[in-house]
Amino acid sequence: MFATRFFRPLQLFTRIMQWFSVVIVMGITSYFIHAGSHNMQLIYEEVITFKAVLSSVLFLPAFFSPFLPNKLSKGVLMIDIIFSYLWLTAFIFAAQDYSRNSCYLSSPPGFSCRKKYANQAFIFLAFIFTFFGMFVEVAGLWAYRRGNSHRGTVHEKRAPHTPLDGAAETNAPTGTV
Repeated sequence: MFATRFFRPLQLFTRIMQWFSVVIVMGITSYFIHAGSHNMQLIYEEVITFKAVLSSVLFLPAFFSPFLPNKLSKGVLMIDIIFSYLWLTAFIFAAQDYSRNSCYLSSPPGFSCRKKYANQAFIFLAFIFTFFGMFVEVAGLWAYRRGNSHRGTVHEKRAPHTPLDGAAETNAPTGTV
């Protein structure tokens, strides 16, 4: 019971931070696409934005998984596994683009490095909270199942000196003299 009470708020906190990070990445990247010059590198930015929009929608059931673990945890876990790798890839590309050469000239050119670094930071946060979300989801499901596995079990007391099969011994005469 304690484990369930511990993991539910942790799951909810992880999901809230994950969702906020995704929405911020979606906003910054959309700004880059809207106000930036359109070049080949912008296709990658569009893919990140599409993934961010998709993530923000697909992560919504994760808010309810702490309260409905048997129904949602497996689906939410699969989404976390897939999107953790996608967010890690996005972070690696953003780090290469913004940290390798001149940040101001890297795609999308003309934007301040602070906006690009903020985008990179929130991409990392989206990855890390998705990654941690996998483990918290599994731990929360384990705690829920462990706490609820004993509820259906009924323990009956046996009278002392009774056989295990439940047949009672009788001391009555068997009819032979």
